[in-house]
Amino acid sequence: MSDPALPASMRVIVRDWINANHIVFTDDAGVDLVDTGHLHGIGQTLRLVDDALAGRPLRRILLTHCHSDHMGGCARLRARHGCPIAVPRDDAHAVRAWDTRALWLDHAGQVAEPFPVDEEIAPGDRLRLGGLDWDVLPAPGHDMGAIVFWQTDHRLLISGDALWERGFGVVLPGEGWLDRCAAARETLLRLQALRARVVLPGHGRPFQDADAAIGRALARLAAFESDERKLARHVLQVMISYALLQEGALPEDEAQRRFAAVPMFIEYASDYFDQPASDVVADVLDTLIAKGAVLRDAANRLRAR
Repeated sequence: MSDPALPASMRVIVRDWINANHIVFTDDAGVDLVDTGHLHGIGQTLRLVDDALAGRPLRRILLTHCHSDHMGGCARLRARHGCPIAVPRDDAHAVRAWDTRALWLDHAGQVAEPFPVDEEIAPGDRLRLGGLDWDVLPAPGHDMGAIVFWQTDHRLLISGDALWERGFGVVLPGEGWLDRCAAARETLLRLQALRARVVLPGHGRPFQDADAAIGRALARLAAFESDERKLARHVLQVMISYALLQEGALPEDEAQRRFAAVPMFIEYASDYFDQPASDVVADVLDTLIAKGAVLRDAANRLRAR
């Protein structure tokens, strides 16, 4: 996406829901890429990045945080282009150890391929991207190690999953959940103080009314803070939707069976609902179908919308 509101050295590639958007920076020396999508969409990712490169070298990959929909293309892109990968400092240990629970992978029913950490990025760093200086800011909450990128002169914010136009990345319940909610609030207030002209989110199209988006996010966060069980149910809805996007259309009985074996879903069913995971998964799927977020066809196959 070429947007007249953005500098000519920047391009936003808007993806579908399972794949995070890509931000492409170009200068005379090559191309930098922020976020690499999900392994599920790797074929399209490779084609889109090749098109954006237009024969120039991919100099570096940078991540806003290390979840499957943002880091899923790292291993294949690095193998294809030989470029270094820079990750947030506070996520680096989990990536190096390939801690699949901390990275929300098999524990949450998600997948990604291991990749090396070549560089670490930390809040307070200043990066030169597309001929512009970008400040690295902390953005804990959804991922406690997450970062965002801020360009002062043009008032541009690359927000990852800290802020979307109509939401933000889920905050997990469990031990320390109120601390994570408080961190998410602090992040939103920090972003509000920036008075961004354009926000480039991890999901959805770039948008300009940052105040309205932050107001909606703060209201949603307050509703979750008041009820951990409600938060847990919301996380299950999001994770099951992602799992369906990852798997494609599945027969309903197979979807229920497969998702009821996911460790996160088993834990939440026991800890928050005192029910077998199979019952909770079936109930969540019914809710998603009623909302229209999941579609059931005439053959009782389910797919995420």
